[in-house]
Amino acid sequence: MNAVTAWLSNRPRAVLALIAAASVALLAFGMVLQHVVGLEPCPMCIVQRYALILVAVLAGLGAALAGARARAVVVGALGLFAGFGAFTAARQSWLQWYPPEILTCGRDFFGMIEAFPLGRAIPMIFRGSGDCSKVDWSFLGLTIANWSFLWFVAFTLLAICLLLTRRKT
Repeated sequence: MNAVTAWLSNRPRAVLALIAAASVALLAFGMVLQHVVGLEPCPMCIVQRYALILVAVLAGLGAALAGARARAVVVGALGLFAGFGAFTAARQSWLQWYPPEILTCGRDFFGMIEAFPLGRAIPMIFRGSGDCSKVDWSFLGLTIANWSFLWFVAFTLLAICLLLTRRKT
């Protein structure tokens, strides 16, 4: 474990650049699944994409920043957004493992935002629908939501490690 923390504390920019690159690669893979394979994203998938975009932007910004304090603030925000993405992916995974008895297709994400105030739209998004519990694709026995959860947890743990190693040095 000491070798890992030593590597993280000596190369925070490299770690953040890797997080940014992995996030962009995951977003690109999501676009391939949507536009080439033909899978339509559900509202929870869209929320996860936005969280992944924010993680990528914050990781890129953190890699570019020279100041350790500014980088720590950005890494903290990155950890929060990655944690939010992990929560959303975990909720979707749970819906896929235990689908609701009545499957209904709700409105899409943008339709909810346009038709309802944000305070009402956000709970509707996380309620999920039949679309969110549907498993269209899997790899090694894990769904897209499962893989998304694993990546978000990895990003959250890396952000925590970066913050902890920063405080020790």
